[in-house]
Amino acid sequence: MSRFPGLKDFNAHSKRVLMRVDINAPFVNGEITDDTRLRLIAPGVQMLVASGAKVILCAHFGRPNGKIVPEMSLRPLVKPLMKALGKPVAFCSAPLGEEAKRAVAAMNNGDVLLLENIRFIEGEEKNSPDTARALAELADVYVNDGFSVSHRAHASTEGVARLLPAYAGPTMLQELEALQAALGAPKRPLAAVVGGSKVSTKITLLKNLVEKADLLVIGGGMANTFLAAQGYNVGASLYEKDFLDTAKQIMKRADACGVQILLPVDVVTAKEFKAGADYRVCAPGEVASDEMILDAGPKTVALLKDAFAAARTVIWNGPLGAFETEPFHQSTVAAAKIVADLTKNAGVVSVAGGGDTVSALNLAGVSEDFTYVSGAGGAFLEWMEGKVLPGVAILEEKETVAA
Repeated sequence: MSRFPGLKDFNAHSKRVLMRVDINAPFVNGEITDDTRLRLIAPGVQMLVASGAKVILCAHFGRPNGKIVPEMSLRPLVKPLMKALGKPVAFCSAPLGEEAKRAVAAMNNGDVLLLENIRFIEGEEKNSPDTARALAELADVYVNDGFSVSHRAHASTEGVARLLPAYAGPTMLQELEALQAALGAPKRPLAAVVGGSKVSTKITLLKNLVEKADLLVIGGGMANTFLAAQGYNVGASLYEKDFLDTAKQIMKRADACGVQILLPVDVVTAKEFKAGADYRVCAPGEVASDEMILDAGPKTVALLKDAFAAARTVIWNGPLGAFETEPFHQSTVAAAKIVADLTKNAGVVSVAGGGDTVSALNLAGVSEDFTYVSGAGGAFLEWMEGKVLPGVAILEEKETVAA
């Protein structure tokens, strides 16, 4: 990967800087309940403000599909943004056009302006050249600090970057560096953990990782499909009959690539999926017809401990069991704590991402102990799948051209 240009690579003083950010934040009764994404963008905005730039924040909220939906306005984010940034934030009730031009023209050096929801514009998600040009007219420089929105070729993530000098913000750079360390040029051995309910949603991911990892740990409902493909009776467990051949192909490819696949050697089963349900631990071949596999067992966790101890890099996407419901959280929590301990005490590089994964690490209380935990969701998964992310590719392309 080439070096991506960042904020330190240009003189921002008096420049109009259009900064694409992801500040999608949950609201309950009109109050923001999680300001994590606002705090993440704060360092980049503050750096530009300190440089004397005019910072124009471009963001979205929800899926208004190119129409003005008052409930999806960014206006309620102004006060939380002011708190996160420690300075006033002006608001423009239009994302582009004459009103936006006037709002930008009124800015002084060091000011911050939040534009209205860019997805109110029909051309945004279509990556319309007209929308990209309208955005470019507002600024002298473009900065993308929203990795989580960069897996889509939208006007505000890809189109406008073609028309202006384009740079990566610090949050974007941090994410790219973490992912490069995890999958681009990892310290080996590389262990990849893939969990979740369905093989069908992660076929591309599995096929990519089986070519790149040294060890592939498969957990959750996905593991049931692999166990069934090996001929085990999985009883009443969730599994995908239509993807048994896919599981066999992945295992065959892993064998050809010299990649070890680690599946549960013991499982936690129950006849009911509910909190506090009676359960038992058994071998995969001992599951009764009326039982569901809901977690991996302690012998599997012991194997994971040895496997992770031998690794230098661990990447993680998806839980190992139905972690949201006790007592089926145990293997996921135990494995997360093992990786966190190795990260702190043995220098293992650990990178995790995906909504369920973040929730699981929070449950285990180890999110702060991993090398990097990505909140990017779809973008993180597509990166792990080996896909090109348009918002990232354009920054790399422009840097290559400039070089």
